Amino acid sequence: MQWLKDKNPEKIRSNNFAFLKQPHFEKVVIITRKTELEELTTRFNSIAQAKFYLEHAGQDFEPVEKAHKAYHYVLDMIRMQLPGGLKKQIIDRAFLSQFKFQEADLVITIGPDGLVVNTAKYLDKQPILAINPDPMRIDGSLLPFILEDFHQTLEQTLQQELPIKSVTMAEARLNDGQSLLGFNDLFIGAQSHVSARYELSLGQKTERQSSSGIIVSTGAGSTGWMRSVFSGASAVISALGGQVIPPPDNGRLAWDANYLMYAVREPFPSKVTGTDLVFGTVSKNQPMTISSHMVENGVIFSDGIESDFLKFNAGSTVTIGVSKRKAHILVKH
Repeated sequence: MQWLKDKNPEKIRSNNFAFLKQPHFEKVVIITRKTELEELTTRFNSIAQAKFYLEHAGQDFEPVEKAHKAYHYVLDMIRMQLPGGLKKQIIDRAFLSQFKFQEADLVITIGPDGLVVNTAKYLDKQPILAINPDPMRIDGSLLPFILEDFHQTLEQTLQQELPIKSVTMAEARLNDGQSLLGFNDLFIGAQSHVSARYELSLGQKTERQSSSGIIVSTGAGSTGWMRSVFSGASAVISALGGQVIPPPDNGRLAWDANYLMYAVREPFPSKVTGTDLVFGTVSKNQPMTISSHMVENGVIFSDGIESDFLKFNAGSTVTIGVSKRKAHILVKH
């Protein structure tokens, strides 16, 4: 198996994919996540106690146990197929924020789409080889590979024969220097079900708003939360007798689109708040600035992970834009 020996990464365009010439891979870093059974065992101290809890609640333990065994079978088989000349390390996703990736790492994720999303935000130019460990249960729009084709996929990766998709990410940067990346989307608003109050500026326009928050979507996230926003808005317009013209490709953006989409949820018009700047695009040349008017409970989080957030209260200003950092995901030809 011939490994790569290029010292300097170089980007090439071919067939609408971005090929990143990686240096010689020195280590494989496998990113895992706890199975449902492992999470239950952590909570109840033993498998027997977890089984008792589920069955006492009227739930079947067998599918949970089967999914656990299937996951670890895939993990074990992938570890066995790694070439002996490469260093290997396994990291649970809970430790991603504490782990320092090296330039010559090949990152393999084994888990659902969310694991790719979580991992990508901690990488620079390292490519992700995303494995779907359970195609019968996981749709895996970000998971092009399965165990059965792993050996060939790994060989093609090491020989630099697989295309890599570049994925645009969103970035929120506060005026105190804190920042947060979004692979799919960012949410800016209130932590609880109360109105978020802020002032939004885009280009030459500024508007004070009261709403249920702002969603900013990347191309990768355009089929997720933003799609539900489109669906809800279309249904309301149709119910009121209006005609809806669907956006091109139902609003789906390319993963490497060089702009973001934003939508304001449930904007409230009043004497001091407006509803003009409720939908549009954010680009490198036209970022969006938001100043918080919330005394408390203002937050910014990404990719649906509410527990990992930036505080966004009165006195805070955030700039939302296209991140200089991109995610890189290996795909099939």
